[in-house]
Amino acid sequence: MKKILALIMTLSIFVLSGCSSQTDRMVTDREGTEVNIPTKIEKIISTAPSNTEVLMALGLGDKLVAIDKYSTDIEGINTELPQIDFLNPDAETIIGLEPDIVIASGHNKTGSVEDPFKAISEAGIPVVYIPSSDSIDGIYKDIEFIADVVNERSKGKEIVDDMKAQVEEIKAIGDTITDKKSVYFEISPAPYLSSFGKSTFLNEMIEIIGAKNIFENEEGWVSPTAEAIIDANPDVIITNAGYMENPTEEIKSRDAWENVNAIKNNEVYLVDQNASSRPSQNVIKALEQMAKAVYPEHYEK
Repeated sequence: MKKILALIMTLSIFVLSGCSSQTDRMVTDREGTEVNIPTKIEKIISTAPSNTEVLMALGLGDKLVAIDKYSTDIEGINTELPQIDFLNPDAETIIGLEPDIVIASGHNKTGSVEDPFKAISEAGIPVVYIPSSDSIDGIYKDIEFIADVVNERSKGKEIVDDMKAQVEEIKAIGDTITDKKSVYFEISPAPYLSSFGKSTFLNEMIEIIGAKNIFENEEGWVSPTAEAIIDANPDVIITNAGYMENPTEEIKSRDAWENVNAIKNNEVYLVDQNASSRPSQNVIKALEQMAKAVYPEHYEK
């Protein structure tokens, strides 16, 4: 009888110790969905370049087992990694790679009625989503979330603290500027003109440097007419259409734009496309470029 009781106690201790080891944990992703993830993360799939940039900054390039095709230009990335289709991920390929976690983006759902990673989740692989943040504070939270998921909280805090310090340094100068220049930021050229209004991190960046977005009263991403831009008569034009040959010269040569202040005063500038379009720690690079382009007399010191 004593032997049986001892065996029961031993089994009870084993079961309890197994339960308390916590081989997984629950997190709430940036969409607000609760996801059960492993405590130990060794194999990661990133499905968007902004997330990949964060993972690389956290020093986790060696844990990536697949990336999306837009992540291949990130410094230090292993370009031989399998590439996941940004909008139509192949569930069989992803499941075959046996990742511990898939870090996805809200952009992966563009044009989809159903969650493109539903089959992966149903196969037991955790998928966490990070929608495109509309503010710099949101980008901080994205980085902190990714760092928490991959157990690099200290490094994530270091990245965010460094970003905050640089933003504050630029904002301190921007706050002193009273004669604010008006800015038109062009994401894509004619015939599909694209820009943005409030509730975007790019609009916030224009405000931080001490300038004023000509579409600040619009909401989100906008498709303006050429007439609306000409009528707004911006003092400065910024573009990030780096995929074009001489995008600033193309803007300067447009018909009927010659009387726009930015054109007359040769105030048309190109900023880094990736840094200004991907919500990661690299937005600081774009912020500095924008500041120096719009107010060189304040920021080139």
